[in-house]
Amino acid sequence: MFFLLKLLDKNQLTLRFFYLLVLSSLSFPLYSQEKKIKSGLIAEKESLKLEKPKNYIEKIPKSSVQFEMIGIPGGKFMMGSPESEVGRNKDESPQHEVELGAFWIGKCEVTWDEFEIFWQLSKPEDDPPLKGVGKSDPKTDAITRPTPTYVEADYGHGHEGHPAICMTHHCAMEYCRWLSRVTGKTYRLPTEAEWEYAARAGTKSAYFFGENADKLGDYAWYKKNSPTEEKQRGTTYKVGSKKANPWGLHDMYGNVSEWCLDHYQPNSYDLFKNKRCIRPVLVPTDKRFSHVVRGGSWADDALRCRSACRRGSDPSWIKFDPNEPKSIFWLTKMDVIGFRVICPVDEQPNLRGLKSKVTRESE
Repeated sequence: MFFLLKLLDKNQLTLRFFYLLVLSSLSFPLYSQEKKIKSGLIAEKESLKLEKPKNYIEKIPKSSVQFEMIGIPGGKFMMGSPESEVGRNKDESPQHEVELGAFWIGKCEVTWDEFEIFWQLSKPEDDPPLKGVGKSDPKTDAITRPTPTYVEADYGHGHEGHPAICMTHHCAMEYCRWLSRVTGKTYRLPTEAEWEYAARAGTKSAYFFGENADKLGDYAWYKKNSPTEEKQRGTTYKVGSKKANPWGLHDMYGNVSEWCLDHYQPNSYDLFKNKRCIRPVLVPTDKRFSHVVRGGSWADDALRCRSACRRGSDPSWIKFDPNEPKSIFWLTKMDVIGFRVICPVDEQPNLRGLKSKVTRESE
């Protein structure tokens, strides 16, 4: 302190420079840490609600359509795969312990029955206002609907009771925002960590039923058992027609690959190495690619259905779209992609009020 006072007497300008230098060295790391927490690169430190919530049935207002949500207890698990796992990929490393709070997740994937209410049977002007803010601002709060498809939306896979397919990550997020608006609950896509935790259902093996895929056909529609005489390449099936996992969830493997909330980065697990990892997520931005899909589909082999297997979307998924700019709602010919929803018991701070930032100008 004495040194600084003397410095002030001799050269006030030097002191100001010294002060700014010290301040910058302190504030930049703090700001950087806060920014990383908000973006999901570093998991926040907080207490979590762990008690398993009761299952419930959600009926979509002004319709006869309903779906079941399964309560999942909070807890810890090892995310990723060990080096000994057959068929593992580099992006599944390093394994790291993750802590999650309790949530509900769809018993099955979102079906066309549910999706079409959002897409074709409801109108933006009929959407209820945002909770707690009165009348919605149509410029900022309006929920956009998918544009009409130029081909049959279900690609001939089947409609009633079948999983909705071919929607973009943006479209799935808009569906969740609409569902939240009309039900008054918070619905969104599962984070990658929540998805794997629910798929594993307390197990540590490659599949929730064991280390090898011998029993996969009991639980999943995949490349080996999905073809029919009419659909020799394979096809989707009605959700819930295979056995559930130990936590009561159907089609976590196969049928359709499922969107997760996160951006996909091959080395993202390195970000959480040797850290207390609580509710990690790579929060989506205005970039169209890449986002995570999980679980494998009717067209995938058994290894793609493993609990730890990751896949990232890429621009080739829209290369057959004849529109310019490319649709932000549909993945042309990617008839292997769908999603399911979750409802958090207590939403994490960096996801509250989240909505898609993708626009027609997004790359």
